[in-house]
Amino acid sequence: MIVGNLFSLGGIVMWPLLGFSILAVALILERFLFWFKVARRQDRFVRQVLLLYRRDPQAAFTQLDQNGDLPIARIFLAALVLERPTPEEFRLALESAAQAELPLLKRFNTVFETIINIAPLLGLLGTILGLINSFASLRLGDVGGTQTAGVTGGISEALISTAAGLIVAMTTLLFANAFRGLYRRQIALIQEYGGQLELLYRRRYQYGDVPSYKTE
Repeated sequence: MIVGNLFSLGGIVMWPLLGFSILAVALILERFLFWFKVARRQDRFVRQVLLLYRRDPQAAFTQLDQNGDLPIARIFLAALVLERPTPEEFRLALESAAQAELPLLKRFNTVFETIINIAPLLGLLGTILGLINSFASLRLGDVGGTQTAGVTGGISEALISTAAGLIVAMTTLLFANAFRGLYRRQIALIQEYGGQLELLYRRRYQYGDVPSYKTE
């Protein structure tokens, strides 16, 4: 049976399910591209910046400024732009900048959770409506007669809408969990890289070798 027939047999709840599925696909694509960009560039970029900071802090700052689309670059810049901060102030700047990046890293999590919770309920609603239609088509003494088509249509609506709701919810849940895993890994990496930068800064601060940075 073609998709169009399945959609028409699913009843009225198929329209909001279609809307949620389109929304989920759009947000999944946005998150996939975001995490792909971060995963592809970040590790190599951070190692390069930390190495540059040991040798030439101004070159490291320039590299960070040129890659400001990465969350880790913005976090490092927030601390490095301070005018000769103490190690404690440097650490607080890193932590504050990391907190400011959390909404971007967790973007659309609430929408994903809403779709995951509502899609099965819409499927259940379709089931109820389909059963109501089935029972409304039944008449005593007419079982197996002309009203059988109405009963069959109602049952089809009930089953198709339930399956559609579960498919939308399960697909969204799969990707949402993957994005949560990437988010947790990113938080761990931010803490690790931030700690390494803080240690390097503390050494420079102890020796009085804290440069002032200028954006080119």
